[in-house]
Amino acid sequence: MEVSIIINNFNTRGLLKQCIRGILQFPPSVEYEIIVVDNNSYDGSAQMVGDEFPAIKLIASKENLGHHKGNNLGMKNSTGKYVLIVNTDIAVLDNAFDKMYQYMESHPDCALLGPRLKNPDGSTQMSCMHFPTKMTPIYRRTFLGGLPWAKKELGKYLMVDFDHSQISEVDWILGACQMVRRAAIEKAGYLDEYLFLYFGDVAWCKKFWQVGYKVCYFPEAEIIHYHKRESANSGLFSRIFWIHIIDWVKFLNRYSKDELPKRV
Repeated sequence: MEVSIIINNFNTRGLLKQCIRGILQFPPSVEYEIIVVDNNSYDGSAQMVGDEFPAIKLIASKENLGHHKGNNLGMKNSTGKYVLIVNTDIAVLDNAFDKMYQYMESHPDCALLGPRLKNPDGSTQMSCMHFPTKMTPIYRRTFLGGLPWAKKELGKYLMVDFDHSQISEVDWILGACQMVRRAAIEKAGYLDEYLFLYFGDVAWCKKFWQVGYKVCYFPEAEIIHYHKRESANSGLFSRIFWIHIIDWVKFLNRYSKDELPKRV
């Protein structure tokens, strides 16, 4: 098996169906499998997969495992040389997965590859970033982000001056769509299950750099991402906002003392 496509789902039945249909319309040309991990959804997602896509491997969890643990469960039940993690809110429009596969085959030092993510209107999303500082999430979620020095730091973090048309080595890639080398996972480990929903992609990329692999941004493959940024758009008393804050505290507790990986 060359590519294992992992889709982790929680209550996004419509998006999940659209995502699967897009993959089946533009599948990898090499041997592949699709694994859906359903996190105990109550919107009929699991039944929809079983009824409409019976050839797809469905793992129906009895609890909401979150992003990292759910994707790990899918990876541990997969066999591909490469793992392709996709969120349900992405849409495949062409042979982007083949382009990513071919790049990984010709660049054995790359652990994780991320495509150019585009908004539905065609604009480019900021999906490759520098590692965050301790204040980055605070600036992004509060009025402090409007202050001059905060704007400067956020611009650097989001790489707003970066040429998003160039293939480049980057600190980390947003976890909405990532092709990951299994050999690198075996060396660096799986996604950190200490974190529930956020910052696992940051931690994972840091681990890959630390064990000698590269993380690369690959704009020659383009994917539509219906990105909602729920934590930023949710109010102070929303559950998703506090999951984000708790994961940030956990991330700092575990990773803030690490030296930043040296880019090779």
